[in-house]
Order: sequence, then C-alpha cells, then structure tokens
Amino acid sequence: MLAPLKQFSEKRSAWFLLAFSSLALESTALYFQYGMGLQPCVLCVYERLAIIGLLIAGIIGLLQPRALIIRLIALALGLFSGIKGLLVSFRHLDLQMNPAPWKQCEFIPNFPETLPFHQWLPFMFSPTGSCNESQWSLFGVTMVQWLVFIFAVYVIILALLLIVQVVKTRKQRRIFN
Repeated sequence: MLAPLKQFSEKRSAWFLLAFSSLALESTALYFQYGMGLQPCVLCVYERLAIIGLLIAGIIGLLQPRALIIRLIALALGLFSGIKGLLVSFRHLDLQMNPAPWKQCEFIPNFPETLPFHQWLPFMFSPTGSCNESQWSLFGVTMVQWLVFIFAVYVIILALLLIVQVVKTRKQRRIFN
C-alpha cells in the first residue's frame, strides 16, 4: 500500500497537483476579494500566506521529484504550511462560531519586520475586514469551515507522503517472472 504512494510522490504530476490546487485556491481568494467585493481579515491574510507556502512547496517538488532531498524539503514546507493554515483556520472558526467582545483579531498583520508582506504586496496581504463576520457560504458551509477541511486534507496527504518517504517498503517476491 505504501509503495504506490511513494511512486506517486516521485512523479511531477503529484507536485503539479499540489501547486495547481493551491494556485486555484489563491486565485479564488483574490476573486472573492476583487470580483465579489468580500473584505479579507487578518486571519484570511494568514490563511492566504499558508496557501502560498503550499504553492511554493509544489513548485519545489516539481523541480526534481525523483531526488529524495528535494521531496523532503517540499514535503516539510508543505506540511509546515498546511499545519499553520489549519491552526489559523481553527482560530478563525472559533472567532466566528463563538463571538465575544474580548475575542478579536488584530487589524494589522503581525509579520516579521524582515518580511512585511502587507507592505510588499498590499493587494494580497492587506486586511480590511473583520474576523468575526462570515461573508460567504456554500451549501451552508462557511468559507472558514471549507478552509479547515481543505487544510486538513492537505495535512493528511502530505503527512502520508512524508511517512512513505522514510518507511522502507518491501519488494514483492515474484514466483513467476
């Protein structure tokens, strides 16, 4: 069961799928902001940055998927981004599901001084909305709930792919060649 997963991670199509899906999510976020006029909050900006991390991981994996070190770097970055995105999404969901005056998010992103994304790319990383408001839903599921699900799927898949990189797979014996 593990061998096909490892073989899949050695193909460019796996990394292209990661890069393409995260690019599609990022494009959708920008469409929601500029096409539909939805206002992103600080946590939305952090979630976008986690998606960008997944995109970069997919691009790194595309470079040389057969090289173990490249796969491990891409998986580590992807897993880190997925876990951070999942944690931010959980916090965002808590703010929306359990609103309280003392539970607020900040207005300005708290990026490191050496990486002020909100100043470098303000069209993408400048928040203008409130974390407590749910502005969009599909099938009765809010955007943040969808993000929790999406990040959880990314984390599960990337964790499985990381596990199959380090676990030795035994070769099947063939009786008849």
